[in-house]
Amino acid sequence: MAERDVKLQQLRALLEERELDALLLARVSSFAWATCGAPSYVSTTGDVGEAQLLVTRDSAVVLTNNIEAPRLANELGLAAQGWQFEARAWTEPLSINVDRLACDVARAGAVDVSRDISRLRTTLGAEEIARFTELGARCAEAMAVAVRTVKPGQSELAIAAAMAAALIERDVWPSVAQVATDERVLAYRHVLPTAKQLAKYAFLSFCGRRDGLVCSMTRLIHFGPLPDELRRRQDVAARVDTALLSATRPGARGRDAFAAAMRAYKDGGYPDEWRNHHQGGAAGYEPREWVATPTCDELIADRQAFAWNPTVQGTKSEDTVILDGTLRVLTTMRDWPALEGGRPAILEVT
Repeated sequence: MAERDVKLQQLRALLEERELDALLLARVSSFAWATCGAPSYVSTTGDVGEAQLLVTRDSAVVLTNNIEAPRLANELGLAAQGWQFEARAWTEPLSINVDRLACDVARAGAVDVSRDISRLRTTLGAEEIARFTELGARCAEAMAVAVRTVKPGQSELAIAAAMAAALIERDVWPSVAQVATDERVLAYRHVLPTAKQLAKYAFLSFCGRRDGLVCSMTRLIHFGPLPDELRRRQDVAARVDTALLSATRPGARGRDAFAAAMRAYKDGGYPDEWRNHHQGGAAGYEPREWVATPTCDELIADRQAFAWNPTVQGTKSEDTVILDGTLRVLTTMRDWPALEGGRPAILEVT
């Protein structure tokens, strides 16, 4: 069966299971999943796009306005995929008249099936795995290009611009772009770039989106000899990351991976560092479909992607991996220094 038909079959099975008449997919991530990678957004700032999908037992319709319909149908190929179109005037609001409606976002009068849809998005087909593999390679290449431009005296904004340009040139959209330098890396875990200029230490991190899928990765660069404390912290972050990857096996739960991370933090001498930042979780059409916690019951299975991101103050270890028979890193950078388990070290430029 074609990828799109497999997904319609899954959605209709959900309708039967929940005894519903129709399912509205409003989230950008759900639209991309169901249409094999098509973007429903114009502005990247929202979770809900300019087009939505309405699936019943015998129809599959793109609901949008007269502005977006021709591009979605023709340029993005959704008509050729087999989607029907209902295009309203751009002045008219979306109106749906269905008795038993479900939706992947909160909507008055509709059953919330956001968790069900997220679980469908999380398990990847062969075509999606191929697209994810290509995305990972493009992200790694973009990071390598951006890193080569970094130098002392450069502003965080300039570094972020180089990083974003390298991604966009490779047809990858930077949905998250974080850059910090020197004391800002030590002070904050989520670091939006500023005009501050780099002296010695730089943190580069992004989420890159293509075909609806999202890859995450982080790299750290130090100019001059690396202080022993930073080296030790990155070593511990890498050990936690290795523990998380080791726990990423079919049949385990999110809480099992979290417990493995807690043991590694404790063994590394930083038992409370987990409190300062989440550890990551399943990736896919959202940067994280779920995040591991002590009570996370989400099942880890084959054909799923993960982005773990443990931190120890001033350091972080993050790549996107896929579990498909074996665990494979999608964002591997050749010639980057590595620590335990192949996790990235801080690059020292002397």
